[in-house]
Parts: sequence; structure tokens; C-alpha cells
Amino acid sequence: MLQGFRDFIMKGNVVDLAVAVVIGAAFSSVVNAMVKNVLMPFIAGLVGSPNFDEFARWNFNGNMVEFGVLLTAVVNFLLIAAAIYFVIVMPMNKLIALRDRKLGIGKQTEEAPVDPQVALLTEIRDSLKVRS
Repeated sequence: MLQGFRDFIMKGNVVDLAVAVVIGAAFSSVVNAMVKNVLMPFIAGLVGSPNFDEFARWNFNGNMVEFGVLLTAVVNFLLIAAAIYFVIVMPMNKLIALRDRKLGIGKQTEEAPVDPQVALLTEIRDSLKVRS
């Protein structure tokens, strides 16, 4: 029983996932700091407020409907996604493309495998064209 548990824990996927979670947790503070201290002040300069919490509030039968809070969460999500894309993903893709070019690795186009029946029919068609 313990041997099976040890084998499960030591699988590459579980270890990779654990490392990814730890790195993700550490990286989230970097992204949050960038959004909070760089991007949100920029948005506040454009809009006049660092969030939209007060933007749309309605009193509906004694209950407060706060659409602005949802809008703030959506904007924060989009800012975090943009920060990750432009600061991490784009430069990494460029580095990978540069490395691949340096190593001579290119996108190789593979010909789609031809169905034997299609190949035979094409050959028959071509031979019939020659006879006519």
C-alpha cells in the first residue's frame, strides 16, 4: 500500500504540478505588484479612480446591487492577463523563435498522409487522361 503511494507521489506529473503551484504562488506576488503599483495608477490617471466600485450602484428593493465591483474584478483580470502576456509570454516566444532559428529548427510542413484508395483513384484518373 505504501509502495503504491510512493510511486504515485514520485511520478513526474505530480512533482511537476507541485513545482508549478509553488512557482505560480511566488510569481503571483510579482504580477499583483505590477498591476497594483504600475497599471492601476495609470488607469486611475485616465479614469480618475483606481477602481470602479462606485461606478454603478443601485438600490433594488433595499438590496444594494454593485455592478462596479464586478467591473473592477473584470478589469483587474484583464490587466493581469495582459501583464502576463506582454511581460512573460511574448518575450518567451521571441526567445524560443530566436533559439530555433539559431539551431536551424524550423516549422516543418508535413504532407498529409494520402489514403491508399485516393492515391489509386488519382492514378487511374491520370492514366485515363493520357489515353484520351
